[in-house]
Amino acid sequence: MGTLSSELASHAERLSPRPRIYADANVPAGLVVHMRTRLHWDVLFVLEEEGLRRAPDLKHYRLAQQLRRTLVTMDRDYLDDRRFPPDEGGGVLVIHAPDERELLALLDRIDRTLFSRSEGNGEDAGDGAGLSGLPLAGRKLQVHTDWGREGDW
Repeated sequence: MGTLSSELASHAERLSPRPRIYADANVPAGLVVHMRTRLHWDVLFVLEEEGLRRAPDLKHYRLAQQLRRTLVTMDRDYLDDRRFPPDEGGGVLVIHAPDERELLALLDRIDRTLFSRSEGNGEDAGDGAGLSGLPLAGRKLQVHTDWGREGDW
């Protein structure tokens, strides 16, 4: 028997077809709002959780994996495979853009590419098929403003 979060995480994935995101403290609040309202992602934002606000990066990395969420950050420290072994994570998405407008456009491309929608009807696949869930499990992806425009994925 595991922890409460590890036991419930797989059930949460089945109950909601939406991408499950763990946004660390480096993600601007405006991006979190965009993820939730426009992209309809299920986002745990550490700045909204008193006990997580000042937690070390390693705790965020492990907690994201335990909760079966993709860690979204602007912190390049997570790219260090020695400190954050990819096979021990639920996936890390490190995003970069010069301003918030470009970050929002980048998130839209990430949504279309990583968290695919059913073709034709614009709805979530919802059945666990395709790339929904944890498309980066055991991997890391660093994306920038040009990513996704020329078939980078």
